[in-house]
Amino acid sequence: MALAAFIAMSVLAGGNAVAIRFSNRELDPLWGAALRFALAAALLVMLMAVLRVSPPRGRALTGALIYGALAIGGAFALAYYGFVEIHAGLGQTLLATVPLATLFLAVLQRQERLRLDALIGGVIALAGIAVMSQATVSADVSVLSLLAVVGAAFCFAEAAILVRHFPPVHPVALNAVGMGTGAVLLLLGALVARDTIEVPRETDTWLALAYLVPIGSVVVFILYIVVLRYWEASRAAYEFVLIPVFTVVLSAWLDDEPLGVGLLLGGPLVLLGVYVGALRRSRPSPGSSDVAEVA
Repeated sequence: MALAAFIAMSVLAGGNAVAIRFSNRELDPLWGAALRFALAAALLVMLMAVLRVSPPRGRALTGALIYGALAIGGAFALAYYGFVEIHAGLGQTLLATVPLATLFLAVLQRQERLRLDALIGGVIALAGIAVMSQATVSADVSVLSLLAVVGAAFCFAEAAILVRHFPPVHPVALNAVGMGTGAVLLLLGALVARDTIEVPRETDTWLALAYLVPIGSVVVFILYIVVLRYWEASRAAYEFVLIPVFTVVLSAWLDDEPLGVGLLLGGPLVLLGVYVGALRRSRPSPGSSDVAEVA
């Protein structure tokens, strides 16, 4: 079940960065993100009513609020800002640093051990992403935009770690609270940044939202929480390594992102890294129940 959810969310999330690029062409970034997640939260609340899912309470509610503040409010404020200037393919490759960031932060917070296979897989995958990204950089981009996307990666990483410290919550309820929290924070950010608050008029913007809300937000994030129930945070984060393979293709097709032979050379390395670091199960050494680790 976890493997199927992992593959499905990686494929579906591949269109998110491209859709964000189209949204950013009409809507200011923070307002566009706030509108997306407000609509997604409303859809999830209706889904909770249909499924008769109870809202979280106590520590579970606290965890859902923190998850929303980091994974939605913080991460997407930075990502939407970065994607104004950065092509979707390059931006998504930068987000592929999430697994290594998650592993690093999880080790520092003593939630996981530093597994050798995860480290090797991450390095292989990043090598593939470096090859792929060479074909996407055709113009100068600001350091601030690059740092914004890297900052979003660390927000995603920390959110996945922190949510595991709290009681489990139904994926629909967790994302309803999280996206509602994130939407409020993003709206406040939009007001502070003096974004123009407007209803979209362009057809491309509505098409982007039609993908981002029900599929890119509701379906993808529910699948992500399902995976987190079965896999460690650093292992689940390998979706961010697999997503660029699909994003680069879609961005080249729909957004005229320049491509070269990098995709053909880097794609297999990315897939190999995902297999080594996330999908292949390590064999414990004799007399030990733990996987291999780096001292």
